[in-house]
Amino acid sequence: MLNLVLFEPEIPSNTGSIIRLSANMGVSLHLIKPFGFEMTDKRLRRAGLDYKELARVFEYDNFDHYINEAKPIRLFAVSSKVSQNYTKVKYQENDSFLFGPETRGLPKEILDHYDGITLPMQKGSRSLNLSNCVSIVAYEAWRQLNFKAMF
Repeated sequence: MLNLVLFEPEIPSNTGSIIRLSANMGVSLHLIKPFGFEMTDKRLRRAGLDYKELARVFEYDNFDHYINEAKPIRLFAVSSKVSQNYTKVKYQENDSFLFGPETRGLPKEILDHYDGITLPMQKGSRSLNLSNCVSIVAYEAWRQLNFKAMF
């Protein structure tokens, strides 16, 4: 099982798209509060197309709560502020991928504590859309695991 982790997501349509992705890939989605929206937001439901019932979605009050409850085995912090290319890692079952909020990314104290991976971009580019980043990283990890059924 792979684990996608959103730290303080802000945009409901991104989270909805990632819920849909999680359901279709068979991976778990972990959402760390506070959210920039209500889980009942119609934009979230529209983007997720009611896939929330098909996805394994877990909510946590804060990052420490996530660490203590989920107990990630290997956690990769995905950020434009690190240098290790996401394709250079050999992924394993149960790996977790942590993505930061859309407007500010992951806090430095998290980036300093966990292995970081990044997606290459053109020089001068600031970032990619969150749901696109999650999809790219998740599918690379799943590809390395030969698209094994996750649940």
